[in-house]
Amino acid sequence: MIELLPHRLPALSRWFPAGAPGPAALAEHVLTTGTGRFWADRAVQPRAIAVDCAAHALLRGDPGALVPAELAPLGSRYIEAPTRFLPVLGASFDRIMPWERMVYIQQEEPTSLARTPRGVVVRRIAAADAEALAALGPGAAWIHASWGGPAGLAASGHAWGAFHHGEALAVACTYFLGSAYEDLAVLTAPDHRRRQLALSCVTALCADVTARGHTPSWSCSRHNRASRLLAWNAGFRLVREYVHHATGAPAVRGTSGTRIPA
Repeated sequence: MIELLPHRLPALSRWFPAGAPGPAALAEHVLTTGTGRFWADRAVQPRAIAVDCAAHALLRGDPGALVPAELAPLGSRYIEAPTRFLPVLGASFDRIMPWERMVYIQQEEPTSLARTPRGVVVRRIAAADAEALAALGPGAAWIHASWGGPAGLAASGHAWGAFHHGEALAVACTYFLGSAYEDLAVLTAPDHRRRQLALSCVTALCADVTARGHTPSWSCSRHNRASRLLAWNAGFRLVREYVHHATGAPAVRGTSGTRIPA
């Protein structure tokens, strides 16, 4: 597949309808923030197109337009695609693993109000907090990946955190920013779990999202009981289930993706 630069993008409404919750907001997020990439089988009148951000990808169109080597740019991703793409995905990577996923929308008030521990402050994350986000370590890098890194998330205005003497203990953020829904993500440092910090951050973030005129959504694995429980306690209710596929390394050696020049 070839990378499409923003000015070469086709009309995307037929590929990725706007205003949908959960991972469907990924395409809008990439268009709005510039973090992520669009790929297509060809630059003019593409038959298959993908959008890729933070190791998540949406794939749409005609799988017959693709050969396995062309999907190499989508290796080591979580791909959500219609089932008609499964044969070409299976031939493209050394493994594909299905993951059952759930999408929630906030429809009620939180079931309980979290108590902030003594000395902890829950507040909006600002640009000056980039270093504190980076200090969470490599294992936490996924939380700011959809904004291009800790500096991008810190400057976005779309994140809240629990802090103690400048140290970030928990972070909740808009992971994919859509025109109607904002899909949220949350992370708590391992030593500070079970203190309701995540619920405090998510509750504050949801109020912020609502004030922007958007609706908070939540996506997680069916098997992530902790995430599902947090979503429920924050007032989210299940609206959809789907399957995405974790891909491995490309099974066919070919081009890793060609960029269309400006």
